[in-house]
Amino acid sequence: MTKKSRGLEAPFAAADAVGYAIDLSFDEGLKKEREGFLKLVASDQSKAQRYAFFAEREANKIAGVPEGTKPRPVNRVAILGAGTMGGGIAMSFANAGVPVTLIETGEEQLKRGMGIMQKNWEATAARGGIPADAPAKRMALINGVVGIENVGDADLVIEAVFETMAVKKEVFGKLDQYVKPGAVLASNTSYLNIDEIAKSTKRPQDVLGMHFFSPANVMKLCEIVRADKTAPDALVTAVSIARKIAKVPAVVGVCDGFVGNRMLAQRGKQSEKLLFEGALPQQVDAVVTKFGMPMGPFAMGDLAGLDIGWRSRKDRGIKSEIADALCEAGRFGQKTGKGYYKYEAGSRSALPDPEVEKLIDETLLRLGRKKRVVSDDEILERMMYPMINEGAKILEEGIAARPSDIDVVWLYGYGWPIYRGGPMFWADTVGLKHIADRLSYYAKETDDPSLEPAPLLKKLAAEGKTFASPVAASKAA
Repeated sequence: MTKKSRGLEAPFAAADAVGYAIDLSFDEGLKKEREGFLKLVASDQSKAQRYAFFAEREANKIAGVPEGTKPRPVNRVAILGAGTMGGGIAMSFANAGVPVTLIETGEEQLKRGMGIMQKNWEATAARGGIPADAPAKRMALINGVVGIENVGDADLVIEAVFETMAVKKEVFGKLDQYVKPGAVLASNTSYLNIDEIAKSTKRPQDVLGMHFFSPANVMKLCEIVRADKTAPDALVTAVSIARKIAKVPAVVGVCDGFVGNRMLAQRGKQSEKLLFEGALPQQVDAVVTKFGMPMGPFAMGDLAGLDIGWRSRKDRGIKSEIADALCEAGRFGQKTGKGYYKYEAGSRSALPDPEVEKLIDETLLRLGRKKRVVSDDEILERMMYPMINEGAKILEEGIAARPSDIDVVWLYGYGWPIYRGGPMFWADTVGLKHIADRLSYYAKETDDPSLEPAPLLKKLAAEGKTFASPVAASKAA
């Protein structure tokens, strides 16, 4: 080898070494990426999100409906009521290009409802969320009229009037006079018995529930409530049209509160009890939001308006000492700038209020209750486990066809964190035996028999099974 050639060897050798090092580094990077990927795939969060994906699709399968059942055609929808819910439902249909007849009892209410819809769309267009010409095009799809007699050309009628049985039965009784044969009649009730409502008509086979969630033009869930006499094709029609307007339908049975609100009531009951034991609203809400829910029960109460529950309790002759004391002091929530929290002018931020703590202390003193330190762990268990227990009862009663349908309701209607998969999926990850044991413990400690584990939960826990096991599905079928 010449001196010259020896001089050329060094650069080439160095280049080879660098190339080898790059290959090695690349291989090492791929290896680490694969390790990270496999770790994420095996995580509970990944499993939960994959589960949620398939649960949503499974919810489209309607138990007990003959295969091949076709939906009825829906070319126009009539909505009774132009308030918050009615207006939001109308917007959902117009967003999907479905013509709407929006019906009110008076010109003033109709004008107000139409104006709110237009402002909402214009605000969205100003933010760039929809094209500039979309508000005008969508408003053109909504024909606002006064009088129930204008439902005649609708293929689907959705009632969104005041939430009392008397009013709803009156409305459905009148529909027989004006609605064409074969039209589906839906109530947007969130609690009331659809079977009772259906008795007001001569066509109960056409009646069902379509429970939209507020704001209806934003929230994705629609609980489709199957009544005792609902025809299969009417049910399929409701599911089909819900999907057309970009909602996630979940078919449920008739009971007080259906699936979502029935379970939520158990959480509300425990949150109220915790205040009587020494917890504060901000502590309970902090635990719930840390878990991943968008709002805690007390902030949610302030948003909805505490006076609504107060009026309802008075109608039923029920007392809730702390909540009633807040309302008696004029604390109705965000609308009055104070409820469980205080709110500065123009702000929705919930601020802890020493006056509320004082009011709670005074109430407990008057009732002879002693405060204790309540741990965050206890709060979490008492917020979540009673809901899961109610979910087990819902499955036993056949109100939901599958545990995954319950999870779909909570994922899309109540903001349950998707990385936890839904309450029934999450319960399986926690362990049903642990949940059953803790419920039994709290039932004794708080002298509350309603916390005793449901028979299905007990059975699954004793057998080391989960809600995802075949026995849970067969109970729900």
